[in-house]
Amino acid sequence: MAEAAALPLLEIREEEVEITAIRAQGAGGQNVNKVSSAIHLRFDIPASSLPDDVKERLLALHDSRITKDGVLVIKAQQHRTQEMNKLDAFVRLHELVNSVARPPKTRRATKPSYGSKQRARVAKSQRSETKALRGRVNE
Repeated sequence: MAEAAALPLLEIREEEVEITAIRAQGAGGQNVNKVSSAIHLRFDIPASSLPDDVKERLLALHDSRITKDGVLVIKAQQHRTQEMNKLDAFVRLHELVNSVARPPKTRRATKPSYGSKQRARVAKSQRSETKALRGRVNE
């Protein structure tokens, strides 16, 4: 709980996001054919007001939803109403941005423990013995 409070929640202004209503795919009968309830959310990462390090980490994700131009495209069509899909798209955008808000921990180099070295040595000798038994038998 303390870690969640320490996370810096980044705000995304609504004017930085382009929202388009489109027709949803899949089953749904007459309603899905006549109502544009799905939402296409486009967020231009390089032009946004996010900090530069967050932008770099977002672009480094190599997510399939990020275009070559650095535009994040989220399609929300899970719900029946446009308002719920819009809310769902914004929630997913905030989750993605806030997941890269904190810089990743740097790895500290450590030495293998004595026990792990011993286990590796035992496993290696067992493998060696197994392979030695595969050869021809000398009588």
